[in-house]
Amino acid sequence: MPKIIIDGKEIEFKQGQTIIEAAKDNGIEIPHFCWHPKLSVSGNCRMCLVEVEKMPKLVIACATVASDGMVVHTESSKAIAARNAVMEFLLINHPLDCPICDEAGECKLQDYAYQHSIGESRFVEDKVHKDKRVKIGPRVMFDAERCISCSRCIRFCDEIAKDSELTFIKRGDRVTITTFPGEELDNPYSMNVVDICPVGALTNADFRFKARVWDMSHTNSVCIGCARGCNIEMWVRNNEILRLTPRHNEDVNSYWMCDHGRLNTFKFVNSQTRVDSPHIRKEGRLVRVGWDEAFAEAASRLKSISKDQIAVIGSPYATCEDNFIVSKFARSVLGTNNTDFIRHTDYSFADEILRREDITPNSLGAELVGVKPQKNGLNIDGIIKAIKDGKIKALYLIEDDMLSIDSELENYLAKLEVFIVNATNFNQSTNFADIVFPAATYAEKNGTFVNFQGRMQRIRPAVATVEIDRALEGMALSRLDKFGTKFDRWAQGKHFDARSTWKILSSLANVLGYKMKYQMAEDVFNEMSLSLLEFKGLDYDVIGDLGTQLKIEKVNVV
Repeated sequence: MPKIIIDGKEIEFKQGQTIIEAAKDNGIEIPHFCWHPKLSVSGNCRMCLVEVEKMPKLVIACATVASDGMVVHTESSKAIAARNAVMEFLLINHPLDCPICDEAGECKLQDYAYQHSIGESRFVEDKVHKDKRVKIGPRVMFDAERCISCSRCIRFCDEIAKDSELTFIKRGDRVTITTFPGEELDNPYSMNVVDICPVGALTNADFRFKARVWDMSHTNSVCIGCARGCNIEMWVRNNEILRLTPRHNEDVNSYWMCDHGRLNTFKFVNSQTRVDSPHIRKEGRLVRVGWDEAFAEAASRLKSISKDQIAVIGSPYATCEDNFIVSKFARSVLGTNNTDFIRHTDYSFADEILRREDITPNSLGAELVGVKPQKNGLNIDGIIKAIKDGKIKALYLIEDDMLSIDSELENYLAKLEVFIVNATNFNQSTNFADIVFPAATYAEKNGTFVNFQGRMQRIRPAVATVEIDRALEGMALSRLDKFGTKFDRWAQGKHFDARSTWKILSSLANVLGYKMKYQMAEDVFNEMSLSLLEFKGLDYDVIGDLGTQLKIEKVNVV
């Protein structure tokens, strides 16, 4: 391979790479604003100026193709002086409102002002004032005074979202971005411009002014908005999720995620509709009870029903670990082969970028771990028909809503002798349930999902429940978590009394006389890896932060 020397270090690079790409691949950081690895080169910020031997002038590393034997200096006196000059120009009209800026703490301009600036300005004239607090789209706010005209947002709309909505106007020191006449920044991926904006010019309207970045913990997880399974970071303050941001994974979602996944997949976690502690229906209404009472009641009722009259419905929203125990519980504990899960598809939701027709995160995973009809068992359509015909007397529903697919079931669910639901939130189905167990959400448990490509990925707890302590469980800690006390307002966030479905079913199985001795999700996964061919040789360490591709013959491409 060809080689290039950067600051005295000889490194290999791929033919056709630019200097900044070769440096990045080898862990060398060249400061930049406008360059982004997934966008075209614009070369307009000039922050990446470097000195190349045998070239008469400084060159921009983002647009200069590396060549064999090239010698580059990023820390020469010429490069440093140019960088200082660029920073001075950028800061001339910048409002310097870091104390109130949402980007503070993760701002390139802020970081580079300390690392690559002389620390003072020679500009004594009045700064140019521009429009502030502009709602450039339904989900994005724009502050023109902070904008450094890097054009990342414009290029993103043109090249990634495939919807040209933004452009420069007024060139010169009055330059700003705006939408084309009659347009607004409302494409399904519009909020990615907030992530790639190197300053605080574009901000998330939903998250704006809610928290400082250093006051939040951030946990690697997976989006549950569809079968793509975009890699995300979950940001939590006071035990409440405040925002989701995309996490780079070139095999899944690159640097992006859709606005639906960013805004509509986490707010149920701290919703007022959360199921907090078990409930049993008494005198026509659900009443809070203890776990032991709920387990005893569920076991007593299930024992009175013939196994052929019982059905168990798993969930594509639940983890592989949850669904594995669902399948095992149905077959080995209840003795029923009537088990399946509901498929949720929305063809209008899909696009050619990231979004999929399957709007659940783990349909393929549920199939792989055995949540499907066993020998002579009923599938989901057969279960629904049997409920209507009165042949199914007991139904156990896991983390889903039967009435979301068939509103006519309302009359039949009320007639079931036993209807048990594991639910994260109260929904239409829980209105008819005899017993409701509070299930932990994807933000409160360990586990795995398998996306439509057959890629297994991990989720981790970011929000603590009653039985999970943030510090003791090794969860990510923010500055407030580390240094606050239980008397501080930011340490009094709501902790729901909820458990993972695998743990609920394991406890219920024990009451029914079938011993399940799992202590944590990893124990369940270890059994899966031993008993399921597709998961052979896997563990949580192998899956890692970026997931692993399963070797399966047939992949569900819905």
